[in-house]
Amino acid sequence: MTGIINYETFLLTGILLNVTPGNDTIFIISRSMAQGKKAGIMSVLGIATGSIVHTFLAAFGLSIIIAKSILVFNIVKYAGAIYLLYIGFKMLTDKAVLNTENLLESPETDYFKVYRDGVITNVLNPKVALFFIAFLPQFINSNVKNTVLPFLTLGFSFTVTGTIWCLILALFASTFFSKLKGNTNITNYINKICGITLIALGIKVALTERR
Repeated sequence: MTGIINYETFLLTGILLNVTPGNDTIFIISRSMAQGKKAGIMSVLGIATGSIVHTFLAAFGLSIIIAKSILVFNIVKYAGAIYLLYIGFKMLTDKAVLNTENLLESPETDYFKVYRDGVITNVLNPKVALFFIAFLPQFINSNVKNTVLPFLTLGFSFTVTGTIWCLILALFASTFFSKLKGNTNITNYINKICGITLIALGIKVALTERR
């Protein structure tokens, strides 16, 4: 493959990294648990879109700005943290009944908003940007002058494998918690747990240091 070395190793490593629990995993499972299968799928698609954005940023060198500038890194970091805190607070105070795959789709659930949340939380995670510019170049031939195509190929490959794994997680989480349908008390507890989890995730992002 032109410009790419050890592609098979990259795929294997990428899959192992994808199955390792991280911020995106927590976000997707929380959405799937609290709002059902469709919301989980939309959150996965949002995360995938964010990864594609990071792929293009890395390919065209824009992510280097985040890596080099402490100010830009902190702006992106705190913006992402605040947004996660906002989502968590909304879920924590939401009194809506759990929307599961076995129930009629709730008109109150804005799936575009769920998708948008996935995109924003991923794009505003500076660690993802740093990961792309640190991990992908290891599998690009240093003698290649134009690295855009190799970057895009590796980034899309990583996004595809990650999306497949995240879809499995979303379907599992939503199916498992769909058994709790109709129990309003448990539903409220799930929403609160998911809200607290996302708030904790926002705090974690805010405390992230550049390394």
